[in-house]
Amino acid sequence: MAALDRTLVKSLPLFQKMSDQELDRLLAHATVRRVPQNEAVFEQGAAADSFYLLLHGRLKVTQVTRDGQQIIVRVVNPGDLFGFARALQRSDYPGTAMTATESLVLAWPTELWNVFVESNPHLAINAMHTIGQRLDEAHTRIREMSTEEVERRVAHAVLRLAEQAGKREELGVRIDFPISRQDIAEMTGTTLHTVSRILSAWEGRGLVQGGRQKLLLCDLPGLRRLAEQVEKN
Repeated sequence: MAALDRTLVKSLPLFQKMSDQELDRLLAHATVRRVPQNEAVFEQGAAADSFYLLLHGRLKVTQVTRDGQQIIVRVVNPGDLFGFARALQRSDYPGTAMTATESLVLAWPTELWNVFVESNPHLAINAMHTIGQRLDEAHTRIREMSTEEVERRVAHAVLRLAEQAGKREELGVRIDFPISRQDIAEMTGTTLHTVSRILSAWEGRGLVQGGRQKLLLCDLPGLRRLAEQVEKN
C-alpha cells in the first residue's frame, strides 16, 4: 500500500470515521488497479471474485437482457462501492462495469466481504445505503418507463446525471465524463434515433448543448419543467 496515499483514501466518506489503524487493516488486503478508458473492470456473468471501491474516474454498469438489449443500470461515481455481489447473495456479477474515463479502483477478495462488514460497521452501513439507493433508482426508472413519455424519461435521466456528475460552468452544468446519445438511450429504454431527435430539438430551444460524447445542460429549470410536465406561464 506504499503507493496509495492514505490521506486521499481517508477523505472519502466510506473511510472518514475509521482510525488510521482500522484503515491500515482494511487497506492491507486491497490492491490498486488503474483501468484505461473503455475497459471492463468485470463482465456480466463472470465469477464475482472481488468487490471494489472507485477512487477516481467514472464507470457505467450495463446489463444485457435475455432478448439481447443492453441497458445502462447505473453510473458509478468516485467513493462508491460496486461489484459486491456477495451482498446480493450472488456468485457472479449481474452486470458489466465499464470505465467511462480512465479510472483508479481498489479491489478486495470477495471472501473478505463478510469479515469486513462485521468488523467495520461504517462499511456495512455504506453498503446498505448503496443497495437502498440502487433499489430506489431502479423503482424510479421502472415507474418512468411504465408511465412516462420518452421526452420526460430523457429529461429525468439527464437531470440525474447532472446531480451525480455535473460540473458548473459559465454556460450551465456539464456532465463531466463522456456520455453519448446511445448511452442516454440505454438509460431510458428507448432508441438512439429517438434520443437524437429529442436532444436536437432541445439544442434548438437552448436547453442543452451537445457534441461528441459531451453534454452541457444550459437551462436546468426548463429541463425540470419538461421532466415534471409543468408548462411555462
